[in-house]
This record gives sequence, structure tokens and C-alpha cells, in this order.
Amino acid sequence: MSKKIKILIAAGGTGGHVIPGCNLAKHLIEKDYDIELVSDVRGNQYLEKIKDLEITTLPSSPLKTKNFYSFFISSTLIFYSILKSLLYLIFNRPSLVIGMGGYASFPICIAAGILKIKMIIYENNLVIGKANKYLLPFVKNIIVSFKDIEGIPVKYNNKIIEIGNIIKKEIINFSEESKKDIQINGLSIIILGGSQAAKIFADTLPSIFLKCSTHGIPLKVYQQCLPSQNEKLSFFFKNNNIDFEIFNFKDNLKDYFSKVNLAITRSGSSILAELTNSNIPFISVPLPTSADNHQLKNALFYKKKKLAFLIKEKDLNDDLFNLIKEIYQNNLILNNIKKNQRQYSDKNVYNNINQVLKKIINEKN
Repeated sequence: MSKKIKILIAAGGTGGHVIPGCNLAKHLIEKDYDIELVSDVRGNQYLEKIKDLEITTLPSSPLKTKNFYSFFISSTLIFYSILKSLLYLIFNRPSLVIGMGGYASFPICIAAGILKIKMIIYENNLVIGKANKYLLPFVKNIIVSFKDIEGIPVKYNNKIIEIGNIIKKEIINFSEESKKDIQINGLSIIILGGSQAAKIFADTLPSIFLKCSTHGIPLKVYQQCLPSQNEKLSFFFKNNNIDFEIFNFKDNLKDYFSKVNLAITRSGSSILAELTNSNIPFISVPLPTSADNHQLKNALFYKKKKLAFLIKEKDLNDDLFNLIKEIYQNNLILNNIKKNQRQYSDKNVYNNINQVLKKIINEKN
């Protein structure tokens, strides 16, 4: 039996980096690669449920330049993490390292560059992240979700390969056929977001939904929130006779996708791709503090392609009710969005990945 090819996936600790890393790891395990995944402690919450995957946690830190003390501490931790990464790779040398972005991926990727291990990086946002940008000189290729990506210097254009969004296979294969037996009356809305969005959306949106209800717009609300918000939200919706279901963070949203015809979400690239592939129109609310304002750029991309709506967080109270009212009064609005979404699919993303990996692994140097 031939020895399995070892691939190490290095992912930053946020969901936007770890979740695509998990999706990629599952696919490569199915393809009989020997897969290891490296992240920091923040990534552990996303990795616990993956079987047959070796997971290593390394220390990480963003480079902080606010003052000399924070710069010294953060740069020292980064240097320490690079040293640990070098030792790790010397004793666990893979054939290829795949960086998924985020500052937690940076030390292991730099160590791979020092040891001349083949390396590629993945960027799923519409603007390249800082860690990936610093790594461009050292990588074979940067695989991207969209050719429209910003921030890559022209001299590295020959390294860009567009593959699509690395999202869950069950989402790629999700079809509106699953909705046929479910009758949706009025608007059935799912509210999505990370922990910060869950808190803000739970504080802001219920009063807007109440305004919709008092104006005769029938709603069913599926709201993702923090466990600490369950009781307060449930009381509000029950007290105001709004049909609802509260849920906390779930790995698989497919069951909810079959029950809704509209979503309100943050603008991380993975969730926008999942909703688009599932033909669910969505209102994108970018995180105002996202690095390099990448969530706004993601949201603008989908809006310009007429795949979604965009409302900035500061405008929610003024604009969301009017948009929901307009959507309810005119069925064509959602139908046109869905029609546009059906023209887009990431169904070839894993075949594209297979081709990229085969080419790079088989290269002599």
C-alpha cells in the first residue's frame, strides 16, 4: 500500500477561516490524504466534531502597534510561535501546507516557507487579508473564491487561481426541491451571525419585527442568539404574538434553509456563499469593525450582482422595516433575487481543488 500524502491545513481562529478549513479537511480525508489541521485556541470550538482529523493548537497573536509595549509583547509571541511551528514541521513534515488566512495561520506558513515546504493559501473574501498578503512572496499559488479580489499586487497575478467558495458539500447540493412540501405564508426570516452579531441583532431586530407585525405583515422568525438571550427574546416574541423559533449556534443550517424565504446576516464570505448556493435572498449587514472593511466589500459585491440586499448596521432602524414592507408587497423582488442566485453555483469548487493539488504535489520543485 502506498503511503498517504500528508497535507497540513493552517487556519486562523475565527469561523471565517476555520469553517472553510474544516470543509476542506473533510473533503481531503475523503480523498484519502493524511490531513492535519493547525489553529489557535479560538478555533477549537469549530474542530471538536470532526472525526479522523489530527488537530494541533499553537499560540498566536496579531501584530499590535498601538504602543511599544503591545508591539513588543505581540511580536515576541509571533516569533515564539514561528519557532514552535518550525519544530512542529521538522518533526511532522507535510508534502504541502495550505493556509486558510487569519493571523493564527501566519507562523506555520512562515515556518513552511523557511523550510521550503510547498505552500498555497486560500482567500475567500473580496479583499486579501493581511496575513495572506504578507505570505504572497512565499507561496506557489493563492486560490481565491472570486477573481474580483482586491489588494493583490499585480506582480503576483500569475499566482491567482479562482476556485469558488469552499463551503459544505450538503449546501452545494441543497435544492429548492426540499422546500416543495413546506408551505411558507408571508415572510419566513432567519437571522444569522457570529456571537457579536447575535447580540446586536437580538437587541435591534425584534422591535422592527413588531412594527412589521402591527402593520399586517405576517412573519415567522428563526433567530440565532446567545444562550443568555433565549429567555428575553422568547418572552418578547410570545408577548407580541410573533411566530418564532430561537436557536443557538449550529454547525449545519440546512434544515432551517428549507423553511425560510429570507435571511438577515452578517457579511462573512462563507455564509453569503451558503445562502446564495441555497437560493435564499438575504439582507447583508456588514460588521463595521471587520478588518480592512472586508465585510462591506463582500456585501457590495453581492448587491452589485443583484444577489442580495445591503443595509449598514447604523441604518437598520431606519431602513429595515421599509425594505421588509416592500418585499412583502411585491413578490417579484424576492423572485428576481432567486433567479439571479440560480445562475451562480460553487458545485465545481472541490473538483477545482483536486486539480490544483494534483498539479502542485506532482511538481518537481
